[in-house]
Amino acid sequence: MSCNPELLQGVPLFALLDADELAVLASQVDIKSFSPRERIYKTGEPGSAAYVTLSGRARVTTVDQDQQEVVVDEPGSGEFFGFASMIEQTPHQTTAIALEPTTCLEITRDDIAELIHRKPHAGMDLLTTLGRQFHAAHQLVRSRASRNPNEMIEEEATVGERVADSVARFGGSWTFIIAFGIFMVTYTAINVELGLRAWDHYPFILLNLFLSMLAAIQAPVIMMSQNRQDTKDRLRSELDFDVNRRAESEIQALSRKLNLLDEKIDDMGSLLRGTGVR
Repeated sequence: MSCNPELLQGVPLFALLDADELAVLASQVDIKSFSPRERIYKTGEPGSAAYVTLSGRARVTTVDQDQQEVVVDEPGSGEFFGFASMIEQTPHQTTAIALEPTTCLEITRDDIAELIHRKPHAGMDLLTTLGRQFHAAHQLVRSRASRNPNEMIEEEATVGERVADSVARFGGSWTFIIAFGIFMVTYTAINVELGLRAWDHYPFILLNLFLSMLAAIQAPVIMMSQNRQDTKDRLRSELDFDVNRRAESEIQALSRKLNLLDEKIDDMGSLLRGTGVR
């Protein structure tokens, strides 16, 4: 269907075009209408054309490594989708479906070339729009990326926190217990053997002072390490919650599909009974 130049005036990309240029562009592009849940394009189809939503709303989705459907974008009036594949002339990496009665402007690479030739500023508008889409896609990837809490915390750890972990790890090992026991026995044995010449007579007050100082320093260091462990546990809990929420969403979607399939089977049975087929 041919395009009316007045329809293009509400599209942000074409806001800088004058009436003559809108008329030229309108003569080149086509208008496509889609019913609710009608597929506009699917993953793997040639990206020969992109779409600008004039009215209605579409949903652009992809499938991640877990075979989960991921909503990339829901373009509304004046917004674009499918442009990256159209510009690169590569197959679509996403699937677009109309959520409601939707009217889209179908535009090709040649139409864009003609537009930029006549109005170079429109090219900057197009690049701005594509940049926003790329940023949205990057944000989506970051939010859905599999995060290892240990790696994340280690990357953000300061030198003091790393030292605290090392002290807590060594202080809670048999190596420390055995070494400290050997030191205590050796210290007391030497002072007992030296008798009056000992630098720390019984009841070893200097040793008690050292032990108290060691305990006073070691306790807050171990607490620092425990706080970092609590942070790791909290992050693991958040990741588990995200996984459980995704699993619940997938189960609900599967349940809806099963209910819909059951209704379709009932409708088919009613139709067959009505026609007398047994």
